[in-house]
Amino acid sequence: MYVCSLLAQSIDGIWKGRLVMAPGACFPVYNIELQLKTDGNKITGTAYHFSDSLNYVKENLEGFYDKDSNIISIQEIGITDFKVKESCVPCIKKYKLSFHKGGDNVVKEEQLKGSWSGKAIDGATTCNPGTVVFVRFDKSSFKPEIKLPLTVTKRKAELVKEIKVDTGVIKIDYYDNGLIDGDTISVYVNGMPVISNKMITAKPLSMTVKIDLKNTIQEVLMVGENMGTIPPNTALMIITAGDKRYQLLLISDEQKNALVRFIYEKPNGK
Repeated sequence: MYVCSLLAQSIDGIWKGRLVMAPGACFPVYNIELQLKTDGNKITGTAYHFSDSLNYVKENLEGFYDKDSNIISIQEIGITDFKVKESCVPCIKKYKLSFHKGGDNVVKEEQLKGSWSGKAIDGATTCNPGTVVFVRFDKSSFKPEIKLPLTVTKRKAELVKEIKVDTGVIKIDYYDNGLIDGDTISVYVNGMPVISNKMITAKPLSMTVKIDLKNTIQEVLMVGENMGTIPPNTALMIITAGDKRYQLLLISDEQKNALVRFIYEKPNGK
């Protein structure tokens, strides 16, 4: 039996746990590592979901630690890197946890215990909720193998447009431009993959980008993974930033990729 410490405990550091998913999931059992930092009651950090170094999702997180009630609320807020098989869909998770520490007569490891729920990034796949236990560790065990493909490193990143925004979240939809001819794209935000080798069609391929005073510049790179049946690879990019909407034609071929740069401007009067 574990008992909660009566005194407020620091939760800064590395916490490791395992999730057992529903039958038929991409990874029925996989690891989670939370790297947490607190500033007063606020929590920031990074979450890593991985089965091995070749199958992982990295996400930013934020939350709140109510030390009086020992309630820890953590929300994953955006994928910054991932590498999973194409049939898998990452799940953005929310955790409700509490701090526990073993007493004198039991194992003395520190734990964060509680429940999680989630929402898949495609808006359709089900993320069945469950319980989780994290144990504090001194060192990270996550070592991803990150290597940008030649379609990124060997091509010129051609700036299509620079857009100034004053909203915290930018919604981006990609469509095939004109005749649907099998074009597939990948999308990188500041060098990190967000969409990997997905076909664009008449239905939107959607993503969001967070931008604020802490992340004032976001560069979104569209990479044409093939040229379809009618070269080059062309995509229609629809951008929604608050009450503003932009429509751009992006072109990628064997020599260039399409770059859109977003710059945050503080709203007037704030």
